Amino acid sequence: MPRNIIESKNAPAAVGPYSQAVWHGDTLFLSGQTPLVPETGVLASGDIGAQTEQAFRNIKAVLSEAGLSLENAVKLTVYLTSMDDFKAMNAVYEQQLSPPYPARTTIAVAALPVGASVEIEVVAKRG
Repeated sequence: MPRNIIESKNAPAAVGPYSQAVWHGDTLFLSGQTPLVPETGVLASGDIGAQTEQAFRNIKAVLSEAGLSLENAVKLTVYLTSMDDFKAMNAVYEQQLSPPYPARTTIAVAALPVGASVEIEVVAKRG
C-alpha cells in the first residue's frame, strides 16, 4: 500500500528524517509534535501550559491539512520531561478535547527534541 504523506506549512517542519503524518487506510498517524513555533522554528516560550498549547496548535494544523480535526483523534501519547508538569499539561489537554475523550498514554522521558518539555503524538481515524 503506497504511503500518503501529509505535510502542513502551518506546523513546524520535521527536524529529522520523518513525515509530519502518514495515512494508512483510514488511519492517520501523526509524528510527535513539539511546541516549536512554525514561523520561527523556535521553541514556544513560557511554562508547560504554553508549550502544550503550541503543541496542540501544531497538531491541529497537521490534522487540518489531512481534512481532520481533534474530533477524529482516537489515541494520543503525551511525553513529558517531568511528571510534575502533568496537572498543568492535563488542564490544557482537557480544554483542547471534548468527551468522549480519546484513549491516552502519558509517559515521563529523560529529554525531548529541541529542549521541549512536552511532545504529543496522535492517531486519528477518518469518518
